[in-house]
Amino acid sequence: MKVTLAQLNPTVGDIAGNAARIAKTYEEAARAGSDLVVFSELVLTGYPPWDLLERPWFIDKTGPALEGLVRLTATRPETGLIFGAPRRVRAERGPVPAGENPGKPLYNSAIFAHRGRILLEQHKSLLPTYDVFDETRYFAPAPEIRTVAFKGETLGLTICEDAWTDAELWPQGRLYGLDPVSVLADKGATLFVNISASPFHAGKEEIRYGLIRGHARAHRRPFVFVNQVGANDELVFDGRSLAFDGAGEPLAVGAAFGEEVLTVETAGAGRPGLFAPLGTVESVHEALLLGLRDYMRKCGFTKAVIGLSGGIDSAVVCALACEAVGPENVLAVTMPMPHSSAGSVDDSIALAGRLRMRCLKIPIGGLYGGYVEALKPHFAGRAADTTEENLQARIRGTILMAFSNKFGYLLLSTGNKSELAVGYCTLYGDMSGGLAILSDVPKTLVYELAAHINRIGETIPRTVIDKPPSAELKPGQRDTDTLPPYPVLDRILREYVEELRSVDEIIGRGFEAEVVRKVAAMVDRSEYKRAQAAPGIKVTTKAFGVGRRMPIAAKIGD
Repeated sequence: MKVTLAQLNPTVGDIAGNAARIAKTYEEAARAGSDLVVFSELVLTGYPPWDLLERPWFIDKTGPALEGLVRLTATRPETGLIFGAPRRVRAERGPVPAGENPGKPLYNSAIFAHRGRILLEQHKSLLPTYDVFDETRYFAPAPEIRTVAFKGETLGLTICEDAWTDAELWPQGRLYGLDPVSVLADKGATLFVNISASPFHAGKEEIRYGLIRGHARAHRRPFVFVNQVGANDELVFDGRSLAFDGAGEPLAVGAAFGEEVLTVETAGAGRPGLFAPLGTVESVHEALLLGLRDYMRKCGFTKAVIGLSGGIDSAVVCALACEAVGPENVLAVTMPMPHSSAGSVDDSIALAGRLRMRCLKIPIGGLYGGYVEALKPHFAGRAADTTEENLQARIRGTILMAFSNKFGYLLLSTGNKSELAVGYCTLYGDMSGGLAILSDVPKTLVYELAAHINRIGETIPRTVIDKPPSAELKPGQRDTDTLPPYPVLDRILREYVEELRSVDEIIGRGFEAEVVRKVAAMVDRSEYKRAQAAPGIKVTTKAFGVGRRMPIAAKIGD
């Protein structure tokens, strides 16, 4: 069977636009002789639609679009269509009997249409409720798992999590007692199809490859996996759709971080070595570019503004922004204080020149002096402290937001995950912005990204990379005045935030007890800051965002 894997980038909520792209791609594949065209999970609405699913009018809009796609298949009688869409539970079950709990109102469904009819609606069985997923909030699980005959094959349809049943994926113990793929195999499926919206984190593509390959090998049947690509809010979807033969060898591997439409012959022989995963730094680089590009495009922004400090974080953000949307669409603003190092200003101007972006210099010493003078009577008898340091950061944030308001630019904040984790950032200052590109990128990875950006030529000046990290909010300040060295800090943060280990467990892994306790306390104290932070782009297994819900008013430590 000739199967087309349609790896598209839908926009959440754009039902008409998504339906039009599905129809266009389907018709092109049908004209080219495809037997079956497969799209991703909830492609009609875009994934994740979150609480739009709770709005009846939104679900009402999906009906006519879905019906139009089903009717379209009548014009291409040789080609079937599989796509993802939400479906109302009661449309299938009928009215709710008196006294019965209606349960969740929707299914997350794979629609299989052919010759103007729906031959199968296979609903999702396994509804994830961990990390960024909260599907039981909206969906009911499938009441049954069925196969469908098509062109001499028996198709077994699953949706994303339905295939994530390998016990090795769940070190805390098997998460699911049901294996939908095995159920379909037992029911005689000869071709497996999984439609997905599987978000990216570094290393995820290798996990998916091993997972889907394992199903094909275990059941000795071809397996087609179609994943969404693109970015929606904090989540990046890297695509990497896959098709395997019955021996578990790859027939096709979709593009990483880009749309692609591939057609495979499922009876063909796979090609060992076809899959070549991206390295961690390269994949994070591409995820950040796609995340920024799609966030701006889907939110209606064409230009960005960035505060350029002369440090490595703002330099990397500027380089990413220029690559993502073009240097002509990026404005940098450097805002020196009297005790800002000359090198920081010079490095900022040098970087802007290398990136060919516009850079404005707006000294803030006078503004800062005005604030200090106005507050002087009220702060009499109190020594200068972080209050005065934060005033500088907040003045800079105010200036940057003024450019955002006046010209409609998206303000990109530049803080990294290490800083955000321990609260080494200023609310309404350097945390100001509409998108925090590096908020899930540890400081040590920022340096690796800088090296990757400089792999062809020195885009980011060497002086920026080599200088000791500093907020430059007081003379002689260094990050290490307050924080452990970043290589140590990032390892502790990985254990505490991403691996979810306790303070005692981390100390037991060889870290200095006093340092671990200090870092953990800083993380816990800073929840209130992160609750007010700009959305970021998820690139690790646990980001500060929708996938991490921690209390603010709580006593966590001893």
